[in-house]
Amino acid sequence: MVSQLEAPLFNSHQPLPYSIEGIVQVFTCAHRSFFTNVIAQALRIAGQGTPVLVVQFLKGGIGQGPHQPVQLGQHLDWLRCDMPECIASADVEEATMAALHQLWHYTKSVVTQGKYALVVLDELSLAIEFNLIPEAEVLELLEHRPRSVDVILTGPAMPRSILDRADQITELRYHPRS
Repeated sequence: MVSQLEAPLFNSHQPLPYSIEGIVQVFTCAHRSFFTNVIAQALRIAGQGTPVLVVQFLKGGIGQGPHQPVQLGQHLDWLRCDMPECIASADVEEATMAALHQLWHYTKSVVTQGKYALVVLDELSLAIEFNLIPEAEVLELLEHRPRSVDVILTGPAMPRSILDRADQITELRYHPRS
């Protein structure tokens, strides 16, 4: 037997009777095993009827791009670059760089518009480290986003400037058992 719970629709034109300020969260881990925690949080929030966007900057291979999101449930959009491969270094082809910039500009636009209440920027620290997305633009986005928008940034080596801006930092560490 299968059942589906339909969440109430988010109405951005009818404000809440109280104000909730969004926070900036950072998930970091040297061995990159934090995504399960982040996606669980995104799915839980989307399941409550809140619009969520997950953006994976370095993943490709599925012919997606900003105008073809994968929709998980009613309220979670999942985006990847429109490129045939995943990015593993700063050495990228011109078409890959164009796809990444298209996704970054789209992401900035929907964040600024407040279209989503939670935005996950996955592997953003690597995109910054590879000089594919300017750190200054990320800081500007965090500073000028609507106050109600939560942002989660992930990656193994988050820049100090973003850590200093974060409201919450979660660092996962691996401790081998003997």
